[in-house]
Amino acid sequence: MSAPRDLIEALESLEAGTLTASELVDDALGRIEAHDGEIGALLALDAEGARERARTIDEKRKSGETLGRLAGIPFTLKDNFVTKGLPTTAASKMLEGYRAPFSATLAEKLEAEGAILLGKANLDEFAMGSSTERSAAHPTRNPWDRSRVPGGSSGGSAAAVAAGYGYFSVGSDTGGSLRQPAAFCGLNTLKPTVGVFSRYGLIQLAPSLDQPGPLTRSVRDLQLLTEVMRGHDPLDSWSSKRELAPARDIQGLRVGILKPALERVEHEPIRDAHDAVLETLRAHGAEIVEIEIPHANIALPTYHAIVAAECSSGMARYDGVRYGKRVSKDELFEMMEATRAQGFGEEVKRRILFGAYLLMEENVERFVQGARRARTLIRRDFDAAFERCDLFVTPTTATPAFELDNRGDDPLAMYLSDYFTLPASLAGMPAVSTPMGVDADGLPLGIQLVGAPFTEATLLRVAAAIEEKHGILDRLPALNGGIG
Repeated sequence: MSAPRDLIEALESLEAGTLTASELVDDALGRIEAHDGEIGALLALDAEGARERARTIDEKRKSGETLGRLAGIPFTLKDNFVTKGLPTTAASKMLEGYRAPFSATLAEKLEAEGAILLGKANLDEFAMGSSTERSAAHPTRNPWDRSRVPGGSSGGSAAAVAAGYGYFSVGSDTGGSLRQPAAFCGLNTLKPTVGVFSRYGLIQLAPSLDQPGPLTRSVRDLQLLTEVMRGHDPLDSWSSKRELAPARDIQGLRVGILKPALERVEHEPIRDAHDAVLETLRAHGAEIVEIEIPHANIALPTYHAIVAAECSSGMARYDGVRYGKRVSKDELFEMMEATRAQGFGEEVKRRILFGAYLLMEENVERFVQGARRARTLIRRDFDAAFERCDLFVTPTTATPAFELDNRGDDPLAMYLSDYFTLPASLAGMPAVSTPMGVDADGLPLGIQLVGAPFTEATLLRVAAAIEEKHGILDRLPALNGGIG
């Protein structure tokens, strides 16, 4: 079977009758069996359930029944979205064996449209990381080069799509956890405006920042999934009823660049690719203007203070009484101490302790409230920038995918992996990452597009123009004849 290149092509093959849902599922499961022992993208697999759902869809299609917009398309889901009938662990020993009594809204919405869930994807424990090396189960390797990380925390999702385990995955982004893996694995992703996609059923890291989003092979796949996934959800108190703004033509768009930020780029091919993308947008009639985000230099400490405080507060529920796998002890506090000591990994403990320190009465005003004020300054910088431009571009990351065990002993170096993605998260702005070619070593490079609230459609239109000139779809490991 010649596998379709992307989700849209797979849908066209299904509708034309040249492929069946069963064949797509069997192809994905065959890839998983052949490669996931080494790549480690998945934590749970529902092979028989996926095959049964595929057979049902094939029968409905054959009989002429009306089907959903994604009928027959296999996909994966990051394992911090709860799923009825499948384990949900957030890659932590604390939730080992947990099975939720309900499914996340996005999981239900996608399956209602006929998408077929193959299994749950690996992540950094409780989404705390930038490499998917901090999973309690196992690290995930990048299908482009198995000696390198796929990014994080949605690295299992990104690796799954790049390796051909279905046609898309849904992950989450708190400070770059979709965009960085997309850049490292040669994929497309969208971190939406707050409220565009439902978060109901997402195990939270930092409620004021967490956003779900899809990872796809092509921009047109991303456009379709944005339409399918968006919409108000009364179960999510942050969910918005506002419609997305219509896509604008590239001709006449003012595209901003942040020249001081480019000094942070360590990899010359990324700077060269960034300049090439600007030339492409100029050729489409865009105007390039220089802008500033004056408080971008404080985004990193601001982000980590907010995340640590929210994380420490939220993780208090995992105590062996309310939630979490219990370690038996005779005394209550001994039990809680043992449960948390054995249930959480080192990075989770580090952030909980940091957050607990920040939340001490004598520290809240200086650190937590100070970070919130800094966040407001960053949001104002974005508002001012969008008076001068319609969107702006940066590299998604300062480097291509780094080697496994390269930054494990240096938390600050790992945190700096998200330098370019953090500001948009703090400001609540939508952001797309799309490939902009590969370097001399054949490693993918990504560019980030950031827009004003609810301008996702315009960002995706610009991403499509970049993909047309600089896209690397045919180089993806799932399509170019080999993986890793």
